[in-house]
Amino acid sequence: MAKDKSTAFFGHPVGLSSLFATEMWERFSYYGMRALLVLFLTATFANGGFEMAELDAFTIYGIFTGLVYVTPIIGGVLADKVLGQRKTIYIGGLTMAIGQFLLAFSSMSMESSMEFRQTIFYSGLGILILGNGFFKPNISTMVGELYDNNDPRKDGGFTIFYMGINLGAFLAPLVAGYLGEQIAWEYGFMSAGAGMLLGTIWFFIRSHTLGNIGMPPKVKAERNRLAVKDWMGILIFVVAMVGFIFGFILVWSSIAPTLQTWIIRIVAVSGLVYLVMSIVKGTNGKTEWSRVVVILVLAVFNIFFWSGFEQAGTTFNIFARDNTQRMIGSWEIPATWFQSVNAIFIVLFAPLFSVLWLKLDKKKLNPNTPMKFAWGMIMLSLGFVIMAIAYTKSTTANADGSVLLVSPMWLVFVFMLHTFGELCLSPIGLSMVTKLSPPKLVSTMMGIWMGSFAAGNFVASQMKAISIKLEAALGQEVQVFWLIAAQSAIIAVILVALSPWLKKMMKGIK
Repeated sequence: MAKDKSTAFFGHPVGLSSLFATEMWERFSYYGMRALLVLFLTATFANGGFEMAELDAFTIYGIFTGLVYVTPIIGGVLADKVLGQRKTIYIGGLTMAIGQFLLAFSSMSMESSMEFRQTIFYSGLGILILGNGFFKPNISTMVGELYDNNDPRKDGGFTIFYMGINLGAFLAPLVAGYLGEQIAWEYGFMSAGAGMLLGTIWFFIRSHTLGNIGMPPKVKAERNRLAVKDWMGILIFVVAMVGFIFGFILVWSSIAPTLQTWIIRIVAVSGLVYLVMSIVKGTNGKTEWSRVVVILVLAVFNIFFWSGFEQAGTTFNIFARDNTQRMIGSWEIPATWFQSVNAIFIVLFAPLFSVLWLKLDKKKLNPNTPMKFAWGMIMLSLGFVIMAIAYTKSTTANADGSVLLVSPMWLVFVFMLHTFGELCLSPIGLSMVTKLSPPKLVSTMMGIWMGSFAAGNFVASQMKAISIKLEAALGQEVQVFWLIAAQSAIIAVILVALSPWLKKMMKGIK
C-alpha cells in the first residue's frame, strides 16, 4: 500500500489526527486509574480503600503496570496473524472500559465482604491488563504505517502522537484524580471508563481517514471498513475475555501457591519459546537479523529507563502526599495532580523536540537512536540527583526528626528533567521499532518492545524494597533516589560506548 503523502495535520497525514485523539482518550483512562491506584490501595477501610502497606501496594502497582506491557505481545501477534490492528483496538478499548467500571464497583461495594470486593477489584485489573494488550501495540503500529521508513517526518509524527498520549495523561489526574481523591474513589474510576469509551467511539467515527491501514490480513485491499461479521467477532472476543478473567480469578485463588509458581514458569517459558520461533520464522537475511538485534539490545536499556521513570506512580506519589507542601491558603492541592506535571511538559516541549530533530537532521547533526537513548538516561539520572537532595532535606532538616514539607517546585523540576529524558527516548523508541522490524513482525516486535516497559515497571515497583535490602546488607542507609541516579548514569555511559556499533547494526536506517 502506498503511504499517505498528505500534509493535512500539521504537515502530517490526516490519519495521524484520528490516532492522536484515540490514544489521548485511552491514556486519559489509563493514567486516571494509575494516579489513583496506590493511594486507593493504601487508603483506610473507612475511606473506601483496602488499607494496604505501602510496599504491598507498590508490588500490586508494579505487577499491574508491568503486565499491561506484557499482554501487548499477545495483541501484537494476533493483529499480525489473525485480526488486524483495527479489530484488536476495538476489542481492547471496549474491554478496558469494562475493567474501569469494575474498579469503580469494587470501591462502591462497602456493604459487601472484603473477599467480594477483592474479587471485583482484581478482575477489573485483569480485564484492564488484557484489554490494554490488544490496544496498545496496534495503535502505535498504525502510526508507523502512515509513513515510509525513511520519511523524515516519521520521528516527528511519533512525537506528535506522543503529545496525544500526554494530553490524556495531563487531563487524567486533574479529572479522575480529583474526583477519586477528593469526592469518592468510584467517581475517579468511572470517569476513566468513560474516557475509554469516548476514545473507542472516536476511532470508529474517524476510521475512514486511515484508508485500509489496520484491516484484517485476509481482507481485500480496497476495503476500509469492518463488516458486520467483524463486529460480531469483536463482541465475542470482548465477552470471552471478560469471562476468562473472572474464571481465572476465581480458580486461581483455590490453587496451591507451589502450583501457581509452576504455572507461571511454564506459561512464561512457553511464551518466550513462541516469541523466539516467531522471530526466527519472520526474519530473513543478515540485514533483518542485524536490525532485530538492535531492537532487542535497546529493549534491555529501555528497562533501566522505566525502572526509574515509573517512580512517578509509587515513591513520587507518596513523596507528594507526605513530604510536599501542598497548601495554598486554605486549599490543598490533591497529591494526584502532580501526576499531570510530566504531561504538561510533554505537551509544551514535544513540538520543540520534533522541530529540533528535523533541524539537526538538515545540518547532519541529528544524534543516532542509541545516542538519543543515552541522553535520555543522563536526564533521568540528573532528575534523581535533585530528588535525592529534596528527600534528604525533607527528612533531616528538623532536629526532632519530623518531616519538613518541601516546596512543590522540587517535584516539578524533577518531572521537567525526566520529561526531557522521555522525549529523547520513548517516542524515538516507538519510531525505531516500526523502522527496524521485519515487515511480517511489526506488531510482534512492538509487543516485545512493550514487554521491556513491563519489566521496567515491575523493577520500578521493587526499587524501594531493593534499597531496603541493600541497607540491611551494607549496614548503612541506601536512599532509593541516589541508587537510581547512580544506576542511570552507568547505563548512559554504556550506551555512549555501544552507540557506534548499534548504529552500524541498523544497516542504513536512521
